[in-house]
Amino acid sequence: MSTINPPTPGAAASGAGRPSRPMRVDVRNDKGLKRDIGKIGLLFTGVGSIIGSGWLFGAFNASVMVGPASLISWALGAVMMIFVALNYAELGVMFPVAGGVIRFPHFSFGSFASFTSGWITWLSVAATVPIEVMAAVQYASSYLPWLMHTVDDVAVLTGPGIAVSIALMLVFSIINLYGVSLFARFNNVLVWWKLAVILLVIVVFFALAFNPGHFTSQQFGGFAPNGVAPILAALPAAGIVFSYLGFRQGVEFAGETTNPQKNVPFAVIGSILVTGLIYILLQAAFIGALPTDLLKDGWANLAFTNDAGPLAEISLLLGAVWLAIILYGDAIISPADTGLIYTALAPRLSYSQAKVGNAPRALAKLNKHGVPWVSLLVVFIVSCIMFLPFPSWAKLVGFITSGTVLSFATGPVVVAALRRQLPEQERPFKLPGGDVLPIIGFVCANLIVYWTGWETNWKLFLAVAIGYVVMIAHHIFAKDKSRLPDLKMRSGWWMILWMAGLVVLSLIGHYGGGLDLMGFIVGEIVTVIFSIIVFYVGIACRLTPEEAVEAVEQTQIDD
Repeated sequence: MSTINPPTPGAAASGAGRPSRPMRVDVRNDKGLKRDIGKIGLLFTGVGSIIGSGWLFGAFNASVMVGPASLISWALGAVMMIFVALNYAELGVMFPVAGGVIRFPHFSFGSFASFTSGWITWLSVAATVPIEVMAAVQYASSYLPWLMHTVDDVAVLTGPGIAVSIALMLVFSIINLYGVSLFARFNNVLVWWKLAVILLVIVVFFALAFNPGHFTSQQFGGFAPNGVAPILAALPAAGIVFSYLGFRQGVEFAGETTNPQKNVPFAVIGSILVTGLIYILLQAAFIGALPTDLLKDGWANLAFTNDAGPLAEISLLLGAVWLAIILYGDAIISPADTGLIYTALAPRLSYSQAKVGNAPRALAKLNKHGVPWVSLLVVFIVSCIMFLPFPSWAKLVGFITSGTVLSFATGPVVVAALRRQLPEQERPFKLPGGDVLPIIGFVCANLIVYWTGWETNWKLFLAVAIGYVVMIAHHIFAKDKSRLPDLKMRSGWWMILWMAGLVVLSLIGHYGGGLDLMGFIVGEIVTVIFSIIVFYVGIACRLTPEEAVEAVEQTQIDD
C-alpha cells in the first residue's frame, strides 16, 4: 500500500482550545488493485471507449441534422466535454481511486449524492456492453443471417443471436477476470487497429473525391441549411456527446495506473483531443466525398440503402471495394473493443458503490488479479437480462443516451466544494481561475441535458426514481445495518432541486418534444442562470471539512 499525500500535523486550534482536524487527508491506494496500466494504456482505454460503434454512423447522422455545420457540432462537443473533463482530471489526480465518478460526490456531499450520480452511471455503463455486442452481431448478420431477423422494420436478435451475444460477453468477462494488465494488452492492439482504419478512411476519402462546394453551395442550403438550433441539438441527438463520454476511463482506472499524477490528466484530456480531431477530419472527409447526386433533395433527405453502412457505401461508390471490406470488418471490431472496455468499467463502478456503503459489501471483493469479480459477475448477468426487453441496438440506444447525459455533471460542483472543504489537500493538477472553469463545466453539462429534450429526459429521471427505490430496499434489507452510511440528506438534497429543475426546463424547452414555451436562446439563457444558482446552492450544502475527511477515510478502510 502506497501513500501519495504525506500526512500533515493538525491545523491550528479552533474554538475553546480544541484541535481541529487537518484539512487534508492521507490518500491510500485501494487494497488489492494492481497498478498495471501505463500512460499510453490509460490513454487508449479512453480513446478505445470513445471510438465504438458510433463513429460508423456519427458523420452521417450529424450531416442529416446539420449539414456542413456539423463540423461546428463536433468541435463544440469536444470543447464542452473538455470543460467537464478538466474537473475530473483534478479530482482523479487528487484521489486516484477506482470508480472515482461515484466516489467523488460521496467525499463532498455524502451517500445520497453519490448514490444518485452513481446509480444512473452504472446502469448506462452496464447497458453499453450489450449494445456494443449487438452492434457487432448485427453487422455479422449480413453473412450469418440466422443471428437476427426483422420485426416491425427493426432488426432484432434471434434466439441463436442472443446465445452468440451472451457468449461474446462471456469472453469479455473472462479477459477482464484476469486483471487490467491482460485487458490493457488486448485493448492497446484493438485501439491501434481502430485508429488505423479511421485515419485510412479519412486519407482515402480526401484522395479519391473531395468536393469543396458541398460545404457552401446554396444549391444545398449553404453551410448551415437548417439554422443554428440544430447545431446544438445534434450534440446529444446525433450521438456526438455520447461519443466523447469515453474519457471517463482515465478517471475510473486512476487507481490502477502506474503514475496517476501524470497519466490521468494526459489520458482524460488527451482522449478527447485525439478523437475530437479525428471526428472533425472524418466529418469533413465524409461531406467532401459524398456523390453530389445524393444531395439533390437536400441534407435532411440524405439516405443510404446499403447494409454495409454509409462509410462503406461511399467507399463502394468511389470504387474502393477493398476499403469497404475493411470497414465492414471494423464494424465488428470497433464495437467489440468498446464492449470489452465497458465490461472492465462497470464492475469498478459497483465496486465503488460498495466501498462507500451504497451497495452490498460483496461487490467490493477482489480476486487474486485485483479484479472485483463479484461485481463483474453481476454486470454480466444484468447485461444478459437486457437482451430480453431490448433485443436490438435501436431499442437500447435511447436508454443509454438518457443515462449518459448527466454522467459527469456533479464533478465540477465537487471540485469547488472540495477546495473549500480540503484547502490544504495536495493537488498535483489544479485548474486555475477559482470557480470559473468548474462553473463553465457545470453549465456545459446542463446545456447538453437541455438540448437532449423532453422525449429522452423523462426516461432518465424515471430511471433515477427507480434507483431511489433500490436504495431504500438496500437500507431496509441490509444484513449488517451498522455498515450502512448516513445518507446525509442535508448535504445531498440540492440534487433533487437540480434534477427537478432540469425536468421543468426539458418539459417547457425548445428541443426534443418540449412545449417550446421559452423558444431558442431564451431557454439557453434560463438554463445557464439556473445552473449557476444550483452550483452555489450545492456548494453551500457541502459536508463540513471534518465530515469530508471522514468520508474519504471510511472508503479506505480495508476489509
